[in-house]
Amino acid sequence: MNGAGEPRVTLKLATSLDGRIALANGASQWITGPESRAVVHRMRASHDVILTGIGTILADNPQLTARPDGGCERQPDVIIMDSTGRTPTGAAVFKGGDRTVTLIPHRDIPRAIAGCDRVMIEAGAKIAAAAVKAGLVDFIEWFRAPIVLGGDGMPVLAALGLETLGEAPIFRRIGVIERGADLQESYERIR
Repeated sequence: MNGAGEPRVTLKLATSLDGRIALANGASQWITGPESRAVVHRMRASHDVILTGIGTILADNPQLTARPDGGCERQPDVIIMDSTGRTPTGAAVFKGGDRTVTLIPHRDIPRAIAGCDRVMIEAGAKIAAAAVKAGLVDFIEWFRAPIVLGGDGMPVLAALGLETLGEAPIFRRIGVIERGADLQESYERIR
């Protein structure tokens, strides 16, 4: 777990059974069902900030809001990691109501979330892997749909560069809940 004063970070993943976030052509909406999506809206409302990347913005054009149909009123702020300035001014994330959307022109995740209390990462494989590798992720909320996309699908995590199993981050499962046809698995980092 992160020390006192450091952000509490939850990595939200939505995948197929084989850990894929999209088809090879990038199609990903919707891998998980409506019950899982409603839970994600409530999760967003319980966090101060959603961290995402330019790849997610360009591929999915998400709102990243806690929508009322999920039983939510509070909107989290959004931080977009965009070192190349490609975020479209008309992106759906800017239409999310009463919240702040911040573009970060670097790839330093610890610096981007410094000062935040509760951060939820909803991003692609590169940002997810970078956060795990840096030891920033305290919890994983993994929503798995009962479909298989195969090896040509996009993986949930990019390479971690591990050379031994002893270097691998370890998480302990702390819960499993059925969400319609999906499973929500909750994990806490222990190393």
